Amino acid sequence: MKRYIQDAVVDDLRKKMVFVGGPRQVGKTTIALDILAGDEQHPAYLNWDFADVKRILLHGGLPPDQPLIILDEIHKYPQWRNFIKGLYDKNKSRTSFLITGSARLDYYRKGGDSLQGRYHYYRLHPFSLYELNQNPTAADLEALLTFGGFPEPFFSQSERDWKRWQRERISRVIHEDLVSLEQVKEVGQLDLLAVLLQDRVGSLLSINSLREDLSASHEAVDRWVRILENLYYCFRIRPYGAKKINALKKDRKLYLWDWSLCQNPGSRFENLVAANLLKYCHYREDTLGDAMELCYLRDRQKREVDFVVLRDGELLFAVECKSGDKAVSKHIAYFSKRTEIPCFYQVHSASVDYEVAELRTRVLPFTRFAAEILKL
Repeated sequence: MKRYIQDAVVDDLRKKMVFVGGPRQVGKTTIALDILAGDEQHPAYLNWDFADVKRILLHGGLPPDQPLIILDEIHKYPQWRNFIKGLYDKNKSRTSFLITGSARLDYYRKGGDSLQGRYHYYRLHPFSLYELNQNPTAADLEALLTFGGFPEPFFSQSERDWKRWQRERISRVIHEDLVSLEQVKEVGQLDLLAVLLQDRVGSLLSINSLREDLSASHEAVDRWVRILENLYYCFRIRPYGAKKINALKKDRKLYLWDWSLCQNPGSRFENLVAANLLKYCHYREDTLGDAMELCYLRDRQKREVDFVVLRDGELLFAVECKSGDKAVSKHIAYFSKRTEIPCFYQVHSASVDYEVAELRTRVLPFTRFAAEILKL
Protein backbone atom coordinates (compact mmCIF):
# COMPACT_ATOMS: atom_id res chain seq x y z
CA MET A 1 0.00 0.00 0.00
CA LYS A 2 1.49 3.31 -1.11
CA ARG A 3 1.90 5.62 1.89
CA TYR A 4 0.59 9.17 2.07
CA ILE A 5 3.97 10.98 2.13
CA GLN A 6 5.65 8.95 -0.60
CA ASP A 7 5.05 11.27 -3.57
CA ALA A 8 6.16 14.33 -1.58
CA VAL A 9 9.33 12.52 -0.46
CA VAL A 10 10.20 11.55 -4.05
CA ASP A 11 9.68 15.14 -5.19
CA ASP A 12 11.89 16.57 -2.43
CA LEU A 13 14.68 14.06 -3.10
CA ARG A 14 15.30 15.85 -6.39
CA LYS A 15 16.37 18.96 -4.45
CA LYS A 16 17.65 18.00 -0.99
CA MET A 17 18.20 15.18 1.43
CA VAL A 18 15.03 13.83 3.02
CA PHE A 19 14.75 12.63 6.62
CA VAL A 20 11.84 10.34 7.54
CA GLY A 21 11.28 9.76 11.25
CA GLY A 22 8.54 7.86 13.02
CA PRO A 23 7.76 5.03 15.41
CA ARG A 24 9.46 1.68 15.08
CA GLN A 25 7.66 -0.58 12.55
CA VAL A 26 5.44 2.17 11.17
CA GLY A 27 6.66 1.56 7.60
CA LYS A 28 9.67 3.86 7.07
CA THR A 29 11.90 1.16 5.57
CA THR A 30 9.05 -0.07 3.37
CA ILE A 31 8.61 3.42 1.90
CA ALA A 32 12.36 3.78 1.36
CA LEU A 33 12.69 0.42 -0.38
CA ASP A 34 9.60 1.09 -2.49
CA ILE A 35 11.17 4.34 -3.71
CA LEU A 36 14.41 2.45 -4.33
CA ALA A 37 12.50 -0.28 -6.21
CA GLY A 38 14.45 -2.92 -4.36
CA ASP A 39 14.53 -5.08 -1.24
CA GLU A 40 16.75 -5.10 1.85
CA GLN A 41 19.51 -6.75 -0.20
CA HIS A 42 19.74 -3.76 -2.54
CA PRO A 43 23.29 -2.35 -2.39
CA ALA A 44 21.96 1.22 -1.93
CA TYR A 45 20.12 0.27 1.28
CA LEU A 46 22.53 0.73 4.21
CA ASN A 47 21.29 -0.11 7.72
CA TRP A 48 23.52 1.14 10.55
CA ASP A 49 22.42 -1.79 12.73
CA PHE A 50 24.45 -4.13 10.47
CA ALA A 51 28.14 -4.47 11.39
CA ASP A 52 29.39 -4.70 7.79
CA VAL A 53 27.52 -1.49 6.93
CA LYS A 54 29.19 0.30 9.84
CA ARG A 55 32.61 -0.72 8.55
CA ILE A 56 31.89 0.45 4.98
CA LEU A 57 30.45 3.81 6.06
CA LEU A 58 33.13 4.60 8.63
CA HIS A 59 35.74 4.13 5.93
CA GLY A 60 33.92 6.60 3.71
CA GLY A 61 32.63 4.00 1.30
CA LEU A 62 29.37 4.18 -0.64
CA PRO A 63 27.96 1.77 -3.23
CA PRO A 64 29.08 2.99 -6.68
CA ASP A 65 26.76 4.35 -9.36
CA GLN A 66 23.67 4.59 -7.15
CA PRO A 67 21.38 7.61 -7.76
CA LEU A 68 19.73 7.12 -4.35
CA ILE A 69 21.32 6.01 -1.07
CA ILE A 70 19.18 5.03 1.92
CA LEU A 71 20.75 5.32 5.37
CA ASP A 72 18.59 3.57 7.95
CA GLU A 73 19.04 4.11 11.72
CA ILE A 74 22.19 6.18 11.12
CA HIS A 75 21.15 8.52 13.97
CA LYS A 76 22.47 5.89 16.39
CA TYR A 77 25.98 6.96 15.42
CA PRO A 78 26.96 9.79 17.83
CA GLN A 79 28.49 11.98 15.09
CA TRP A 80 25.85 11.19 12.51
CA ARG A 81 24.96 14.72 11.47
CA ASN A 82 28.54 15.77 10.66
CA PHE A 83 29.04 12.41 8.96
CA ILE A 84 25.98 12.85 6.71
CA LYS A 85 26.91 16.46 5.98
CA GLY A 86 30.24 15.26 4.59
CA LEU A 87 28.65 12.53 2.48
CA TYR A 88 26.02 14.90 1.11
CA ASP A 89 28.35 17.77 0.31
CA LYS A 90 30.72 15.42 -1.50
CA ASN A 91 28.11 13.49 -3.51
CA LYS A 92 25.02 15.72 -3.87
CA SER A 93 25.55 16.43 -7.55
CA ARG A 94 25.10 12.74 -8.45
CA THR A 95 23.39 11.06 -5.48
CA SER A 96 20.25 11.65 -3.42
CA PHE A 97 20.10 10.65 0.24
CA LEU A 98 17.09 9.36 2.17
CA ILE A 99 17.65 9.07 5.95
CA THR A 100 15.22 7.04 8.07
CA GLY A 101 15.11 6.42 11.80
CA SER A 102 12.81 5.28 14.63
CA ALA A 103 13.42 8.41 16.70
CA ARG A 104 13.05 12.14 16.35
CA LEU A 105 15.77 12.95 13.86
CA ASP A 106 15.29 16.67 14.57
CA TYR A 107 16.16 16.02 18.24
CA TYR A 108 19.10 13.63 18.12
CA ARG A 109 21.81 15.99 16.93
CA LYS A 110 24.70 14.63 18.94
CA GLY A 111 27.85 16.63 18.29
CA GLY A 112 26.92 17.57 14.74
CA ASP A 113 26.26 20.40 12.35
CA SER A 114 22.64 21.53 12.18
CA LEU A 115 22.49 20.59 8.49
CA GLN A 116 20.37 23.70 8.06
CA GLY A 117 19.11 24.06 4.49
CA ARG A 118 20.27 20.62 3.38
CA TYR A 119 17.19 18.48 4.13
CA HIS A 120 13.42 18.26 4.48
CA TYR A 121 11.96 16.32 7.42
CA TYR A 122 8.87 14.11 7.34
CA ARG A 123 7.16 12.36 10.23
CA LEU A 124 5.53 9.09 9.20
CA HIS A 125 2.41 8.20 11.19
CA PRO A 126 0.45 4.96 11.52
CA PHE A 127 -2.58 4.50 9.27
CA SER A 128 -5.40 6.97 9.81
CA LEU A 129 -8.98 6.68 8.64
CA TYR A 130 -8.47 8.95 5.66
CA GLU A 131 -5.29 7.21 4.52
CA LEU A 132 -7.02 3.85 4.56
CA ASN A 133 -10.10 5.04 2.74
CA GLN A 134 -11.04 8.48 1.43
CA ASN A 135 -14.63 7.55 2.32
CA PRO A 136 -14.01 5.61 5.54
CA THR A 137 -16.63 3.26 6.94
CA ALA A 138 -17.63 2.19 10.42
CA ALA A 139 -15.78 -1.09 9.76
CA ASP A 140 -12.58 0.85 9.01
CA LEU A 141 -12.95 2.70 12.30
CA GLU A 142 -13.60 -0.47 14.27
CA ALA A 143 -10.54 -2.18 12.77
CA LEU A 144 -8.31 0.79 13.65
CA LEU A 145 -9.68 0.95 17.17
CA THR A 146 -9.08 -2.77 17.70
CA PHE A 147 -5.68 -3.32 16.09
CA GLY A 148 -4.18 0.19 15.89
CA GLY A 149 -2.70 1.80 12.80
CA PHE A 150 0.67 0.04 12.52
CA PRO A 151 0.79 -1.97 9.28
CA GLU A 152 1.67 -5.46 10.54
CA PRO A 153 -1.04 -5.92 13.21
CA PHE A 154 -3.60 -3.95 11.21
CA PHE A 155 -3.32 -6.10 8.10
CA SER A 156 -3.08 -9.29 10.16
CA GLN A 157 -6.38 -8.55 11.99
CA SER A 158 -5.44 -11.23 14.54
CA GLU A 159 -5.62 -10.64 18.29
CA ARG A 160 -2.90 -13.24 18.85
CA ASP A 161 -0.57 -11.58 16.35
CA TRP A 162 -1.39 -8.14 17.77
CA LYS A 163 -0.43 -9.23 21.32
CA ARG A 164 2.85 -10.76 20.22
CA TRP A 165 3.70 -7.79 18.02
CA GLN A 166 2.99 -5.34 20.85
CA ARG A 167 5.24 -7.16 23.29
CA GLU A 168 8.10 -7.37 20.81
CA ARG A 169 7.79 -3.75 19.64
CA ILE A 170 7.78 -2.20 23.11
CA SER A 171 10.70 -4.38 24.13
CA ARG A 172 12.71 -3.19 21.13
CA VAL A 173 11.86 0.46 21.75
CA ILE A 174 12.97 0.26 25.38
CA HIS A 175 15.84 -2.22 25.19
CA GLU A 176 17.33 -1.40 21.78
CA ASP A 177 16.45 2.12 20.63
CA LEU A 178 16.58 3.71 24.07
CA VAL A 179 19.84 2.04 25.10
CA SER A 180 21.52 3.04 21.83
CA LEU A 181 20.44 6.70 22.03
CA GLU A 182 20.24 7.64 25.69
CA GLN A 183 22.44 7.16 28.74
CA VAL A 184 19.80 5.61 30.98
CA LYS A 185 20.57 3.02 33.61
CA GLU A 186 17.00 2.59 34.87
CA VAL A 187 15.72 0.60 31.90
CA GLY A 188 13.33 -1.35 34.14
CA GLN A 189 11.79 1.91 35.32
CA LEU A 190 11.15 2.99 31.75
CA ASP A 191 9.52 -0.37 31.08
CA LEU A 192 7.17 0.31 33.97
CA LEU A 193 6.60 3.92 32.92
CA ALA A 194 5.54 2.80 29.44
CA VAL A 195 2.86 0.64 31.05
CA LEU A 196 1.72 3.33 33.49
CA LEU A 197 1.24 5.85 30.68
CA GLN A 198 -1.28 3.55 29.01
CA ASP A 199 -3.72 4.28 31.86
CA ARG A 200 -3.21 8.05 31.66
CA VAL A 201 -4.30 8.61 28.08
CA GLY A 202 -6.43 11.73 27.70
CA SER A 203 -5.65 12.89 31.24
CA LEU A 204 -3.60 15.80 32.48
CA LEU A 205 -0.22 14.19 32.99
CA SER A 206 1.02 14.58 36.56
CA ILE A 207 4.76 14.01 36.84
CA ASN A 208 4.37 14.03 40.63
CA SER A 209 1.91 11.14 40.50
CA LEU A 210 4.24 9.15 38.26
CA ARG A 211 7.15 10.04 40.54
CA GLU A 212 5.37 8.42 43.46
CA ASP A 213 4.49 5.30 41.47
CA LEU A 214 8.07 4.93 40.25
CA SER A 215 9.81 6.01 43.48
CA ALA A 216 11.98 8.40 41.49
CA SER A 217 12.73 12.12 41.41
CA HIS A 218 10.57 14.61 39.54
CA GLU A 219 13.50 15.48 37.27
CA ALA A 220 14.17 11.83 36.40
CA VAL A 221 10.55 11.03 35.55
CA ASP A 222 10.16 14.19 33.49
CA ARG A 223 13.28 13.22 31.51
CA TRP A 224 12.00 9.67 31.00
CA VAL A 225 8.70 10.91 29.60
CA ARG A 226 10.56 13.19 27.19
CA ILE A 227 12.71 10.25 26.10
CA LEU A 228 9.59 8.21 25.30
CA GLU A 229 8.27 11.18 23.32
CA ASN A 230 11.50 11.35 21.33
CA LEU A 231 11.20 7.64 20.58
CA TYR A 232 7.66 8.12 19.25
CA TYR A 233 6.00 6.12 22.02
CA CYS A 234 3.80 8.95 23.29
CA PHE A 235 3.08 12.63 22.70
CA ARG A 236 1.72 15.49 24.78
CA ILE A 237 -0.38 18.49 23.82
CA ARG A 238 -0.47 21.81 25.62
CA PRO A 239 -3.54 23.80 26.73
CA TYR A 240 -4.75 26.63 24.52
CA GLY A 241 -4.73 29.83 26.61
CA ALA A 242 -7.98 31.47 25.51
CA LYS A 243 -8.03 35.13 26.59
CA LYS A 244 -11.58 35.51 27.89
CA ILE A 245 -11.69 32.46 30.13
CA ASN A 246 -9.65 31.30 33.09
CA ALA A 247 -7.88 28.66 30.99
CA LEU A 248 -5.18 26.26 32.06
CA LYS A 249 -1.77 27.28 30.74
CA LYS A 250 0.74 24.61 31.76
CA ASP A 251 -0.63 21.09 32.30
CA ARG A 252 -0.31 18.86 29.28
CA LYS A 253 -2.45 15.93 28.14
CA LEU A 254 -0.85 12.66 27.09
CA TYR A 255 -1.59 10.31 24.20
CA LEU A 256 0.10 7.26 22.65
CA TRP A 257 1.23 6.78 19.07
CA ASP A 258 -0.40 3.34 19.28
CA TRP A 259 -3.89 3.91 20.65
CA SER A 260 -4.67 0.18 20.66
CA LEU A 261 -2.73 -0.03 23.95
CA CYS A 262 -5.53 1.89 25.73
CA GLN A 263 -7.73 -0.44 27.76
CA ASN A 264 -10.60 2.01 28.27
CA PRO A 265 -12.81 2.23 25.12
CA GLY A 266 -13.54 5.94 25.58
CA SER A 267 -9.86 6.77 26.02
CA ARG A 268 -8.96 4.60 23.03
CA PHE A 269 -11.40 6.48 20.79
CA GLU A 270 -10.13 9.86 22.05
CA ASN A 271 -6.52 8.75 21.47
CA LEU A 272 -7.34 7.63 17.92
CA VAL A 273 -8.88 11.04 17.22
CA ALA A 274 -5.84 12.78 18.74
CA ALA A 275 -3.45 10.72 16.59
CA ASN A 276 -5.46 11.42 13.42
CA LEU A 277 -5.46 15.16 14.19
CA LEU A 278 -1.71 15.17 14.93
CA LYS A 279 -1.07 13.37 11.64
CA TYR A 280 -3.10 16.04 9.83
CA CYS A 281 -1.06 18.79 11.52
CA HIS A 282 2.30 17.14 10.82
CA TYR A 283 1.38 16.47 7.19
CA ARG A 284 0.53 20.14 6.57
CA GLU A 285 3.74 21.22 8.30
CA ASP A 286 5.98 18.77 6.47
CA THR A 287 4.50 19.24 2.98
CA LEU A 288 3.09 22.78 2.94
CA GLY A 289 5.18 24.57 5.56
CA ASP A 290 2.18 25.62 7.67
CA ALA A 291 2.89 26.14 11.37
CA MET A 292 0.33 23.77 12.86
CA GLU A 293 -0.41 23.03 16.50
CA LEU A 294 -2.72 20.62 18.29
CA CYS A 295 -3.89 21.80 21.73
CA TYR A 296 -6.79 21.28 24.12
CA LEU A 297 -9.06 23.78 25.90
CA ARG A 298 -9.81 23.58 29.62
CA ASP A 299 -10.61 26.14 32.31
CA ARG A 300 -10.10 26.12 36.08
CA GLN A 301 -13.66 24.85 36.58
CA LYS A 302 -12.74 21.71 34.58
CA ARG A 303 -14.86 22.59 31.56
CA GLU A 304 -13.03 21.10 28.60
CA VAL A 305 -13.05 20.60 24.84
CA ASP A 306 -10.72 17.79 23.84
CA PHE A 307 -8.82 19.40 20.94
CA VAL A 308 -8.15 22.75 19.31
CA VAL A 309 -6.26 23.02 16.00
CA LEU A 310 -4.32 26.15 15.04
CA ARG A 311 -2.58 27.14 11.81
CA ASP A 312 0.02 29.92 11.85
CA GLY A 313 -1.29 30.92 15.27
CA GLU A 314 -4.89 31.28 14.02
CA LEU A 315 -7.72 29.13 15.36
CA LEU A 316 -9.11 26.66 12.80
CA PHE A 317 -11.54 24.43 14.71
CA ALA A 318 -12.15 22.52 17.92
CA VAL A 319 -13.06 18.84 18.32
CA GLU A 320 -14.90 17.09 21.15
CA CYS A 321 -15.03 13.27 21.32
CA LYS A 322 -18.12 11.34 22.40
CA SER A 323 -18.61 7.60 22.34
CA GLY A 324 -22.21 7.94 21.07
CA ASP A 325 -24.38 10.40 19.12
CA LYS A 326 -25.36 12.53 22.11
CA ALA A 327 -26.61 16.10 22.39
CA VAL A 328 -24.10 18.92 22.01
CA SER A 329 -21.71 19.01 24.96
CA LYS A 330 -22.51 21.72 27.50
CA HIS A 331 -18.81 22.61 27.46
CA ILE A 332 -19.00 23.34 23.73
CA ALA A 333 -22.04 25.53 24.41
CA TYR A 334 -20.08 27.38 27.09
CA PHE A 335 -16.87 27.91 25.10
CA SER A 336 -18.65 28.82 21.84
CA LYS A 337 -19.93 31.95 23.59
CA ARG A 338 -16.62 32.89 25.19
CA THR A 339 -13.96 32.09 22.59
CA GLU A 340 -13.26 33.02 18.99
CA ILE A 341 -13.00 29.42 17.80
CA PRO A 342 -14.76 29.58 14.39
CA CYS A 343 -16.31 26.11 14.48
CA PHE A 344 -16.73 23.14 16.79
CA TYR A 345 -17.04 19.49 15.80
CA GLN A 346 -18.42 16.86 18.14
CA VAL A 347 -17.37 13.49 16.74
CA HIS A 348 -18.72 10.08 17.65
CA SER A 349 -18.77 6.48 16.44
CA ALA A 350 -22.51 6.38 15.61
CA SER A 351 -24.41 7.75 12.59
CA VAL A 352 -26.15 11.00 13.57
CA ASP A 353 -25.13 14.18 11.70
CA TYR A 354 -26.64 17.59 12.45
CA GLU A 355 -25.68 21.24 13.00
CA VAL A 356 -26.46 23.74 15.75
CA ALA A 357 -25.86 27.07 14.04
CA GLU A 358 -26.05 29.31 17.09
CA LEU A 359 -23.23 27.31 18.72
CA ARG A 360 -21.15 27.06 15.51
CA THR A 361 -21.24 23.31 16.10
CA ARG A 362 -21.69 20.20 14.01
CA VAL A 363 -22.28 16.76 15.54
CA LEU A 364 -21.16 14.05 13.13
CA PRO A 365 -19.56 10.58 12.85
CA PHE A 366 -15.79 10.60 13.05
CA THR A 367 -15.69 8.70 9.75
CA ARG A 368 -17.39 11.65 8.03
CA PHE A 369 -15.20 14.18 9.85
CA ALA A 370 -12.10 12.33 8.62
CA ALA A 371 -13.37 12.32 5.02
CA GLU A 372 -14.33 16.00 4.99
CA ILE A 373 -11.71 17.67 7.22
CA LEU A 374 -8.64 15.45 7.64
CA LYS A 375 -7.70 15.16 4.00
CA LEU A 376 -4.02 14.40 3.41
